[in-house]
Amino acid sequence: MNLPGAPFLHRRGSDLWLEDTAVADLAAAYGTPLYAYSRGAMRAALEPYRMALAARPHLVCYAMKANSNLAVLQTFAALGCGFDIVSAGELRRVLAIGGDPARVVFSGVGKTRDEMRFALASGVRCFNVESESELHQLSDVARAERRRAPVSLRVNPDVDPKTHPYISTGLRGNKFGVAHDRAAALYRLAAELPGLEIAGIACHIGSQITDTAPYLEALDRLLDLVEAIDRDGLRLHHIDLGGGLGIRYRDETVPATADWLGAMLARIDTRGHGEREILVEPGRSLVGNAGILVTRALVLKPGAEHDFCIVDAAMNDLMRPALYDAWMGITPVAQRSDPPQLWDVVGPICESGDWLGRARELALREGDLLAVTSAGAYAMAMASNYNSRPRAAEVMVDGSAVHLVRERETVQSLYAGERTIG
Repeated sequence: MNLPGAPFLHRRGSDLWLEDTAVADLAAAYGTPLYAYSRGAMRAALEPYRMALAARPHLVCYAMKANSNLAVLQTFAALGCGFDIVSAGELRRVLAIGGDPARVVFSGVGKTRDEMRFALASGVRCFNVESESELHQLSDVARAERRRAPVSLRVNPDVDPKTHPYISTGLRGNKFGVAHDRAAALYRLAAELPGLEIAGIACHIGSQITDTAPYLEALDRLLDLVEAIDRDGLRLHHIDLGGGLGIRYRDETVPATADWLGAMLARIDTRGHGEREILVEPGRSLVGNAGILVTRALVLKPGAEHDFCIVDAAMNDLMRPALYDAWMGITPVAQRSDPPQLWDVVGPICESGDWLGRARELALREGDLLAVTSAGAYAMAMASNYNSRPRAAEVMVDGSAVHLVRERETVQSLYAGERTIG
C-alpha cells in the first residue's frame, strides 16, 4: 500500500514507521490518542515552493491555521518562511518562537481593533483587508497610534474552486474578501485614507483544491485588477497568490507543487508582472501528509447493520470527518494476517456523528493500534474538549529522534479557570 506521506510514513515488514521511529514505540511511550508529525516530511513539502520561487523576490507564508504547534512554526521559520495569520493569538505564537513579525501577513474577515493595534505595534508586514469597513477602522487605529498600516486587499474573484462548500472562499456568496468589481474603487479609497499605505493585492479561493484551472482563472482576474490599479497611478509591490493546494488523502490526483506554481508564475510573466514580489500562503500542502493520529481499538462491537470498532480517539480529536464528511486513511500500526472485515471506526463520544471512518476493511483485534493518516492539517488545530476530554499529546519525529512538543492535557487543567458559586 502506498501510504499518504510516504516515504516518511512507511512499513518495515508488517510494522508502521514514521521516519526512523516505530509508531508502536511512540504509542507505548506517549499513550493514545497521539498526534505524531514527521519533520522531514514538512521540509520536503516546502522544498518545491522554495525551488520554484528561487529566481524572483518572494515570501512563503505558512498558513498556520492548518497546524499552529510551536515546533511546527519553529521548523518553518528556520527554513525562511513567514506566516499567514488570522488572529492575534496566532501572532503571539509566531512571536513565542522568535519569528519575525515583518514576515507576517494578517488575514481574516473580523479583525478587532485590539488585534489591529497589537499587529501594528508588533510590526507585521501587511494586513490583508477584507472589507471597506476594515479599511476605515484600520486607518483610524493606525492614525491613533501615529503609524501607517501596510495593506493589501483580499479580492474575491467569484471563481468556483470545485472543493467542499465549507472550504470554498472565492465565490460571490462567500464571506471572504472584497468583490472583484469593487476592488479598484477601494484601492483608490485606501490611497486617500491617512493611516494606510498600499502594499499589494491578495486572493485566496479555497482549500483542498486539486485542479490548477481555477487558480489560473482567479489569477487572470487578479491581474486584470493589477493593471487597472496601475492605470490609476497606484503601485502594488506584491501579488499574494494565497494557498489552498490539495493533498492526497485517498486517490485524489493533485498537481505537483512545482507544476501548479510554475503555471501561475508563467501566467504572471506572460502578462508582464514578473518583477513584482510573489507571496504564497500554503498550509495543508506543507503539513497535511506529515502527520498521523495514533489511536487504540477499545471495543469491537458487532451491530445489526454495521460492525463498530470503537477507538480512543474521537471527533473532539479529529473533527474533519464529522464536519466535512472527510475521508481519512486508517491503517493498522501492525498488520495482521487475520481475514479482514468491514468496520465503522468510531469514537466514544455521545454523538452519532462521532466517526473517523466508515466501512473500512481491516483485520483487527481489541487493543490493536490504528493510524489515521494525512492528519497533520486541520486536525489537532481544530481539536476541542467536548465531553471533558483532554486533548492529545503531540510529538515531532526527526529521523530517530522524538520530541514531545505538546504534553497531553489533564482533566484538571480543563476546569482550572472555572469557579463554583457559594
